[in-house]
Amino acid sequence: MSVLDFIVSLVAPHECLSCNAEGWLLCSECQLKLSNTPSTCYRCALPTVNHQTCKQCQETTGLDAVRTISGYEGAAKDLVWRLKFTGARQAAQIMADLMAPHQIDLNGALIVPIPTATQRVRQRGYDQSYLIARAFSRKTTAQFTPVLRRLGQQRQRGASKSTRAIQLSDAYWLRHYNFKNRHVVLVDDVVTTGATLESAARLLRAAGATRVEAIIFAKA
Repeated sequence: MSVLDFIVSLVAPHECLSCNAEGWLLCSECQLKLSNTPSTCYRCALPTVNHQTCKQCQETTGLDAVRTISGYEGAAKDLVWRLKFTGARQAAQIMADLMAPHQIDLNGALIVPIPTATQRVRQRGYDQSYLIARAFSRKTTAQFTPVLRRLGQQRQRGASKSTRAIQLSDAYWLRHYNFKNRHVVLVDDVVTTGATLESAARLLRAAGATRVEAIIFAKA
């Protein structure tokens, strides 16, 4: 919990989104009630092991796997909304806590957040993906490496997959870093079509990364 969240919790304690219990935005009991997402290829929904991308889809995407923790509904959706639109930074820690048990071998991996559009960061005062990724990295042996930067600032919400693909071509640039033979794990709050992740993955592959996967809190 951040110092700011701690102070807020003393003045006006959070209430659980599901049961109204005082203390956390989503209490431990209600966290267990979140809907699980089946292990499938994120692109075609074919059942796979450990959320791996199927062989056919791997031919057209730079992503080896996309793990999601919950469906984008109910308390999970409310938690994301609170983080994005009400300044409830504690939600980022809760998401990271829920994501941590789903990690794979992250020894030597780099944790890279998907950057939020600059306009949104200015409005909120923070980048929610950055907060989630940083909290998640602290629960692993992986290195937090916020090296992706946005070129375009278009909002992706509500756009079709084809429109997203057009908007996101050349959407990012990378700060100088040695990605040769590295394992990179992308982190974000919600995945819809996967176009955002694919754009980032292509850039990381071109920079030398040998494995790129993602762990996302919710799947829309």
